[in-house]
Amino acid sequence: WSIKIHNGSNEALTQYKINITSIAPLLEKLAKSSDVYWVLQDPVYEDLLSESRKMITNEKIDAYNEAAVRILNSSSRNSKAKVKVFSVSKLIAQETIMKSADGLHLPESSRDTNAMILMNVYCNKIMKPIDGSCCQPQPPLTLIQKLAFCFFTLSVIGYLIISLIHRNNYRKNKSCTDLESGEEKKPAVSTPNVSTLEMLLHSFCKLGLIMTYFYLCDRANLFMKENKFYTHSSFFVPIIYILVLGVFYTENTKETKVLNREQTDEWKGWMQLVILIYHISGASTFLPVYMHIRVLVAAYLFQTGYGHFSYFWIKGDFGVYRVCQVLFRLNFLVVVLCIVMDRPYQFYYFVPLVTVWFMIIYATLAIWPQIVQKKANGNCLWHFGLLLKLICLLTCIYFLSYSQGAFEKIFSFWPLSKCFELNGNVYEWWFRWKLDRYVVFHGMLFAFIYLALQKHQMISEGKGDPLFSNRVSNVLLFISIVSFLTYSVWASSCKNKTDCNELHPSVSVVQILAFILIRNIPGYVRSVYSSFFAWFGKISLELFICQYHIWLAADTKGILVLIPGYPVFNVLVSTFIFVCVAHEISQITNDLAQIVVPKDNSTLLKRLLCIAGFFSGLLLFSAMQDQSRH
Repeated sequence: WSIKIHNGSNEALTQYKINITSIAPLLEKLAKSSDVYWVLQDPVYEDLLSESRKMITNEKIDAYNEAAVRILNSSSRNSKAKVKVFSVSKLIAQETIMKSADGLHLPESSRDTNAMILMNVYCNKIMKPIDGSCCQPQPPLTLIQKLAFCFFTLSVIGYLIISLIHRNNYRKNKSCTDLESGEEKKPAVSTPNVSTLEMLLHSFCKLGLIMTYFYLCDRANLFMKENKFYTHSSFFVPIIYILVLGVFYTENTKETKVLNREQTDEWKGWMQLVILIYHISGASTFLPVYMHIRVLVAAYLFQTGYGHFSYFWIKGDFGVYRVCQVLFRLNFLVVVLCIVMDRPYQFYYFVPLVTVWFMIIYATLAIWPQIVQKKANGNCLWHFGLLLKLICLLTCIYFLSYSQGAFEKIFSFWPLSKCFELNGNVYEWWFRWKLDRYVVFHGMLFAFIYLALQKHQMISEGKGDPLFSNRVSNVLLFISIVSFLTYSVWASSCKNKTDCNELHPSVSVVQILAFILIRNIPGYVRSVYSSFFAWFGKISLELFICQYHIWLAADTKGILVLIPGYPVFNVLVSTFIFVCVAHEISQITNDLAQIVVPKDNSTLLKRLLCIAGFFSGLLLFSAMQDQSRH
C-alpha cells in the first residue's frame, strides 16, 4: 500500500525506515517474553498486475524487506530479545504467486502452508515429534555425550602424538648403507604393545569422525529432513535394479554345501538391500509388502538359530572367548550410538533381539548335559536328549508369548529394565520378541536335521549334483515353489495388520524353508552365488543400524537431505556415504574385537571386569540424567 499510494517514491521508503526504527524497541520488549515474528512482504507477479498496480514491483518490495531486516537485526544486542524474521512466507509465495488471480493476492494454499509452519515452530519444540517435521530445536548435550566427545578428542590427540613419535623414530633409525659391504641395515622393529595402542587409537579416531557425522546428520539442525511418501514405483523399481546387478555379479562358490558361507552372505545381502529400500520408500503403509518384509526379518533370525546352533553342535566350544566375541561384534556399534545419539538400547530393536536369542541358544546347549555332535555320534540316545532340550525351549517360548505379565516381570528388573525399556515400559520389546518368537527355534531344528542327514550321507552336496535323488528333488522343488507362492498370495490378501501379525510367527517358516530348498536342491544353483549381494551381506548389521541416522535420519521416520532440491542426486550421494561408513565401521569393529577380546582367559576376565565397571558407570550416569530431566 505504501508503494501504491506514493507511486513507489524513495521518500516513502525513507519514511518506512523511520517508522520501523521507532517501533523496533517495542517489538524487542515483546520479544523478551514471547516469540515475535516479522513477516516479510510477499512478491507479486508483475505480468498479471492491473495498470493501477504497475508501480508495485518486486524490486521495490525487496528494498522494503531489506530495510526491515537490517533495522530489526541491528538494533538489538540481546539475542534472546530479537525479533525473528519469518522469511519462509516469501519463499512460499515465490513458488505459488504464478497461480494468483490478479498477480497480487496469493492462493489459499500459500496461507495454509504458512500457518502449518508457524504451528510447527510453536508446537514441535514442545511435542518433539519423531519424524521429519521441521523447526525442532537442537537437543542439549547430555553429560554422557560430552564425555564421549572428550574421549574421542583425546583419542585423536593421542594418535597424533604416537604417530609423530613413530615418524621421528623411523627417521632416526632410517636404514643406511654400509660403505664397505654395501648392505642395507634394517631399522629396529617397533614393539607389539606400541603398535596395538596405535591401532586402538587409530580405530577410535576414525570412529570419532564417523560419530561426528552421525551427530551432525541427525541431532544438529545442520541438514534438512523430509517425510516419506510411498508409491509402488519408489519401491519396486529400485528392487528390479538391484536384482539385475546381483545376477550380473555371479561367481562360483568355494564349497557346495547347503547354506555355505558365500550363500548365507548373499542371502543376508539381498535381504538387507530390500529392507533398506522398504524403509526409505515408506512401504510399510502397503500391507502386502510389509508382510513379505516381516519374513525377511524372520529369515535373519532363522540364520541366527541355524548358524549358532551349527557352531556349538559341531565345535563344542562353549568358552567365554567365543561368547564375548559374538556379543562384542553384535553390540559395539549400538552401544556407541546409544552414548553419542542419546538413544536407549531398545531403540535399535534388532540388536537386542539377536543378542538375547544368541544367549538363549548358548544357554540351551551349554547347560548340563552339554550335548555336541562328537558325543552324540557315540550314542544315539544323546540325539533324543538334545531334542528334549529343544522341546523345553519351545515350551518356554510358548508360555512367555502368551503371558505378557511374566515376560515383563523378567525384563523389569534393573539393569535389564534400563536396556529393554522404551518410553518407560517393555511393551515394545515384548511385541518385537513375540513377532518372531518361533523362527530361531525353527533355525536350530533345521540345523539339527540337516547336520544329521549330512552325517548319515542322506544328501548329496557334490558340485552340480541335486541334493536328493532326481525324483525326490523334483517333488520337493514342486512343493517348495507352491508353498512359496501360496504364502505370497496369503500375505498379499491380508486385510488387517494385527491379524496377520498373529499368524506370522507360525507360518513365516514356510516361505523361509521353501526358499532354502529352491536355492539348494538344484546343484547348479547351489554352486553359484552373487558376489554383489554377498559383499553387502558381510556388512548387513552395520547397514541396518547406520540407516537410523545417516540415511533415513529423524530416527528412521524421515529422509536425510544433504542436497536440497535434487531428490535423486541426494539419495545417490547419501547412499554412497552411508555404505562407505557402514563398511568402515565393520572394519573398525573387527579390529577392535581382536584387541578388546583377547584369547587369553586371565586377560579376558580382567577386561570383562573393566567393561562391567564401564557399563555400571554408564547406567548410573543415565539414571542421573533421567532424574534431572523429570
